[in-house]
Amino acid sequence: MASRRTLTNWSLNALTYAVLLIMLAPILWLVASSLQTRGQLASGDYDLLHPTVKAFSQMWKSVDFGKYLRNSLIICTASAGLATAFASSAGYALARLRFRGERAFGGAVVGTQIVPGSMFLLPVFLGFIWLKQNTPIHLLDTQLGMILVYTAFFTPVAIWFMRYFFMAIPPELEEAAMVDGCTRFGAFWRIVLPSAAPGLVATFVYAFLLAWDELLFATALTQDRAETIPVGIHNFIGNYTEEYAQLMAAGVVSTIPVMLAFFATQRWLVQGLTAGAVKG
Repeated sequence: MASRRTLTNWSLNALTYAVLLIMLAPILWLVASSLQTRGQLASGDYDLLHPTVKAFSQMWKSVDFGKYLRNSLIICTASAGLATAFASSAGYALARLRFRGERAFGGAVVGTQIVPGSMFLLPVFLGFIWLKQNTPIHLLDTQLGMILVYTAFFTPVAIWFMRYFFMAIPPELEEAAMVDGCTRFGAFWRIVLPSAAPGLVATFVYAFLLAWDELLFATALTQDRAETIPVGIHNFIGNYTEEYAQLMAAGVVSTIPVMLAFFATQRWLVQGLTAGAVKG
C-alpha cells in the first residue's frame, strides 16, 4: 500500500513538472531568443553558451520604447488604483447594505460583462472626438483619457470581486466597532478595509494585468503621446518585421514589470482569490 502511494505521488509530481515545463517553455524560448543575434535567429543556430544583450540596446534605439513603458506604468497603475477604490465602496454596499434597487444594480454590474468591449469602441472614439471639437476637454491620445476608459471598463468586474471579499469578512467585526462609537464609514475604513487587504491587492493586480495587455482601445484612442507597450510592440512588428531579436527583447522588457508585480504580491493575491471563492 505504501509503495502504491509512493508511486502515485511520484507520478503526480512528474505530471506537475511536465505541465510546468510546457507552460514555461514559451517564456524560456522568448528569453533565449532575445539573447541571440539577428543572424542566429534567422538560421536557427542558437548559441546559448555565448549570449548577447545587443538586441536590447538596438531595441531602445530603434523605437522610443521608454515612452511606451512609461505610459503603460502610469495608465495601468492609475486605472487599476481607481477601479479598486471605486469597487471597494460599491462592493461593500452590495455586500452589507440593503437598499431599493440592490438586485437591479448587481445585475447591471454583471450585465456589463456580457457586452463585448469592442462594441464600445466606436462610441467612445466619437465621444472623444466630439469633446475635442466642442469643448476644451481633450481626452484623445492622452494618458487621462486612457485612464478614464480603463477605469470604466475594469470597475464592474472589480466590484463583483470586492463584493465576495467583503462577504467573507464577519459582519460582527463592524458591529463591535460601531458599538464602541465608530460610524459605518469609520468601521469600513478602520476595520473592513484592513481585513480586506488581500482582496484589494488581488483586485488591483487583476485590473493592472488586464490594462497592461489591452491593445484594441489603446490602438484606436492613441496616436503618439499616450501609446502603451502593446501598441509599441504592434508598431515594432509593422516597421521592423525582420528584426526578430529586437522584437524578442521588447517582449522580455514588457514582461518584467508584470512578473515583478505578480511575485511581489503573490501571497496576498492567492489569499484574496481564495477568500473570494470561499463565500458566495
